[in-house]
Amino acid sequence: MPLVKPLPTDANEEVIELAKFFNETLGFCPNSVLTMQHRPAIAKAFINLNMAVMANDGRVTAEQKRLIGYITSANTGCRYCEAHTILAAERYGGTEERLANIWSFRESDLYTQAEKAAFELALAASSVPNAVNDEITAQMHEYWDDGEIVEILGVISLFGYLNRWNDSMGTTMETGAVDAGERLLSESPWTRGKHI
Repeated sequence: MPLVKPLPTDANEEVIELAKFFNETLGFCPNSVLTMQHRPAIAKAFINLNMAVMANDGRVTAEQKRLIGYITSANTGCRYCEAHTILAAERYGGTEERLANIWSFRESDLYTQAEKAAFELALAASSVPNAVNDEITAQMHEYWDDGEIVEILGVISLFGYLNRWNDSMGTTMETGAVDAGERLLSESPWTRGKHI
């Protein structure tokens, strides 16, 4: 049972207008946003931050951002965000092969060296304590410019917020996310967990 239940989708017109962004990303408005509506200013600020972080202003693609979000969420154990990010990665062009082999990225030819550096940053930055070191910093600067590094760390940080929010809230997982988790994460230890 969630800590706080989400409000109906029509509870706040401003939030719902902004939340249309998620219809493209996921095909539905997430319950996390509907719960944030209890304080509309939080919901609006979050949606605007999400849109800014996920905008594609450089070489970091929409699919790459969702894979970075997935790695971050899996590393912190947020089953809710794992399902959402893998679904969004698929919707933004992630192939079945890339999605299924994400955890063998270090050895795989499916990912570029630039992606591998970003994935290492995702793992290090989402660890507690933080594990970003000089080697990871050097790898990032080898493949990405400063603006792209800001985008990538923005994704990791955005999902850090969402991971804490959804795991603490016990946010109820939507049918589309459950289906994606069962379909796309069947080879992993993914379960719905507390997100009933």
